[in-house]
Amino acid sequence: MTKYTTFSSRCSLAVVGLLMRQMGIWDVVVKWVHIKQKTVRHAPLEKLLDAFINILAGGQGLNEVNTRVRSDRALQRAFGRARCADQSQVSRTLDCCVEDNVLQMRQVNKENYQAHGGGYRHDYEKQWQLLDVDTSGMPAGRQGEKVTRGYFSGKKGRRGRQLGRVLATLYEEVIVDRLYSGKIQLEKSFQELVEMAEDVLELGPSRRERTILRFDASAGTDKHINWALGRGYHLLTKVKNWKRVDKLTQSIEQWQDDPKIPERQFAWVPEPHNYVRPTRQLAVRRKDSKGIWKVRVLVTTLDDATLFWLARQPFRKEPSPEDIMYALTYAYDLRGGAVETSIKDSKQGLGITKRNKRNFHAQEMLVLLAQLARNLITWTRTEMARHVPSWQAFGSLRMVRDLFQISGEIELDDHGRILQVTLNRKHIYAAKFLAGIAPALSSNDLRLNLRQI
Repeated sequence: MTKYTTFSSRCSLAVVGLLMRQMGIWDVVVKWVHIKQKTVRHAPLEKLLDAFINILAGGQGLNEVNTRVRSDRALQRAFGRARCADQSQVSRTLDCCVEDNVLQMRQVNKENYQAHGGGYRHDYEKQWQLLDVDTSGMPAGRQGEKVTRGYFSGKKGRRGRQLGRVLATLYEEVIVDRLYSGKIQLEKSFQELVEMAEDVLELGPSRRERTILRFDASAGTDKHINWALGRGYHLLTKVKNWKRVDKLTQSIEQWQDDPKIPERQFAWVPEPHNYVRPTRQLAVRRKDSKGIWKVRVLVTTLDDATLFWLARQPFRKEPSPEDIMYALTYAYDLRGGAVETSIKDSKQGLGITKRNKRNFHAQEMLVLLAQLARNLITWTRTEMARHVPSWQAFGSLRMVRDLFQISGEIELDDHGRILQVTLNRKHIYAAKFLAGIAPALSSNDLRLNLRQI
């Protein structure tokens, strides 16, 4: 048997590719996705795989397929590719995607999540399931389909689309990613996103009763709150209607200072608004840059112990009203470190705002590929953290930028099968990477080594 060795600047990513093939993740894509495009040198799904590898390799645009994937034959082999298509061919394949392909890719993400996701195997009797729901702006050129003016943070007058996301917060896994036009904020997409999450997680009535929905004021209308409560969910949200807020808080006489954040105060709403189920409502006010109080009202169905758990604070029997107010507010504050951080992580680490396609379905296919990449990164990190706990602190950006860029040498046989991977031991993460990932590949004949290269 002939063997040959080749250098790879992303040797560690090649190992992740082998793990992905062992998990059978791309097999599900082959099973479900059927893009109607003639095959010349590369089949449509092969070119889709090239785009997927490019995302994991840190490519910010499709044009980087040529420099990050096509130039690295060993990396291609690790993901099951004999060679890589040109970036223009990959782009044309995405342009051929239609609505049916988007639905097929959603089924792929659902099936892969049910096979590998921690959130799907959640023990509802032991612990609450926490789902964070949000939307975020995806700026794009004005010629794209469904690119409209809308709300884009810090970019007045900007055009683009909106990304809706449901996050299984305890597991840092993306349950749903859905692309909308630029005008569709959470107020218009909330129920659809939650229903899509119900489908993926198979949330029947008993599971919904053990699930917390946390979302911001965009969906804090009577319509959405009553809908969620009517389906049995528990929730933590913020009231949207400013007139309602003014009415609920005008009779408050005494406010409690926040011990951690200056110029912020709390008070229970004396006469809460009636929803279809009983709730507790807390007024929170804070001074803006002009010294004017801005008041909001938080709404929750959660008991004291659950609020303290959600706020990551120790629970004491018979907590004071002030302690409960602090816990409720901090529990809501933490959504900024959950779904908002996860979207930011996808934008920075996976470049989801950098790859813009005029075709709306092509753009959503890229979003769904990035969702699959994001979850693969999470599952890889979780597996590695079982043996090296410090990996749990790494987000997508650090995984793609640092961990997947370890160089080394790859030995292959004449059939293109990878026999040995040797990482450059001078890389700061090389030894820890092998310690974390090697047990997951122990059933494989692959040999993993460290050597100065």
